[in-house]
Amino acid sequence: MPTLPNLDHYWLPFTDNRQFKSMPRLFKEAKGNYYTTIDDRKVLDATSGLWCVSGGHGREEIASAVAHQLRTLDYAPAFQSSHPLAFKAAEKLAEFLPDGLDRIFFTNSGSESADTALKIALAYHRANGNPLRNKLIGRERGYHGVNFGGISVGGIAGNRKSFGNALSGVDHIRHTLNISQNAFTKGVPLEGGIALANEFEQRITTLHDPSTIAALIVEPVQGSGGVVIPPAGYLKRLREICDKYGILLIFDEVITGFGRVGTRFGADYFGVIPDILTCAKGITNGAIPMGAVAVKREIHDAFMKNSPSNTIELPHGYTYSAHPIACAAAIAMLDIFENDKLVERAADISNYFEQVAHSLKGAPFVKDIRNIGLMCGIELESNPDNIGARGFATYLKCYELGVHIRFTGDTIAISPPLTIEKHEIDRIFNSVFDALTFLGAEGERALDPTIYLKNEQQWAAHQQEIQQQHATLTGSA
Repeated sequence: MPTLPNLDHYWLPFTDNRQFKSMPRLFKEAKGNYYTTIDDRKVLDATSGLWCVSGGHGREEIASAVAHQLRTLDYAPAFQSSHPLAFKAAEKLAEFLPDGLDRIFFTNSGSESADTALKIALAYHRANGNPLRNKLIGRERGYHGVNFGGISVGGIAGNRKSFGNALSGVDHIRHTLNISQNAFTKGVPLEGGIALANEFEQRITTLHDPSTIAALIVEPVQGSGGVVIPPAGYLKRLREICDKYGILLIFDEVITGFGRVGTRFGADYFGVIPDILTCAKGITNGAIPMGAVAVKREIHDAFMKNSPSNTIELPHGYTYSAHPIACAAAIAMLDIFENDKLVERAADISNYFEQVAHSLKGAPFVKDIRNIGLMCGIELESNPDNIGARGFATYLKCYELGVHIRFTGDTIAISPPLTIEKHEIDRIFNSVFDALTFLGAEGERALDPTIYLKNEQQWAAHQQEIQQQHATLTGSA
């Protein structure tokens, strides 16, 4: 039996810790598109880790760059000094980003990127002599990380209700999911986009003075909220409304960036350039924590021109902003994107991905399938007495079958590495089909997590037994 670590001390994020520790799901290695579990099973990564391992696991180019940088310069102060790789990483990222977004502020995560973007938006209006522009608009079902700014403009109730009111001066527009009208759409829905965007204008002019709104933040495609794809024309109309009222438009591209939708960024796919763009995850292939905020040059220059001399233009930053190791990883990953043509590869295989994904139409409990690029949401009919149970059971059954998927409530999310092969796409969706077929055949029994992963449950019981024996021997029982 594999040796388990002591599970007591680590508090897992976004996890039912009690359930997890009763059947620990542990990976010990990863290479290419596969994880290796603690009991030596190969598990196909259908989620790119957490939307981040775009180039596949274990890239030697990144490992070598990181190792060299660790031996050369492991850390440099981020305030009042820097190091050459910070500027090189910013230059390479600016070349990869949509035109015009070429001033880069480095962070350590998507959450920090979202909060940084919001702070830049507020400070920009103040620098321009408009301090009353201090309201922020988010969107229902939106996810912008877990810091207080991000959860304030975010629209996922479960991420907000435990933490009070967070920021004041925040409102939300309606999300774009309309299953009754657009179920099983392949790619971008054609109907309803302009009307939904116009609701933004109607709401802000009715409930707010538009001259008090600093920014609107949206994901081009809502990822964590269930892979919600905006209808045609929606984002372009939002851009027009923001321009009309002098509101900054922020795109959160932490998930949609770096090839996920078959273009470099969602902004490229939809042909809409925001004023500010946030990213993270794929910037280093998930190897080192890093995020970034890109702004239009005129936003950056407003701080430089309108701040008094000999002052800090933006009093914001992190100890690990532009960390040398993260910069080395980012430069290596941007080279991989170029050398391996990962974005083009994702675009080429996305049609096959779409075809196979929609083959699940008619499978038990499937009420909608949504896809764009190499991301797909499979929405299941919920058990009214146990919301989210079918999503979790599908996840556990797929894990048994050797495929790692992601679930949010009763929506299954598929987002494989951009290096995925056609036969692996087949395996992913065949496993989801088999899991759903199992759920349909087993009925209520299938919603009981304890019927899955018996080996993991035996490990957990053995771990508990060892701890009890140790406590007895040391007299601490």
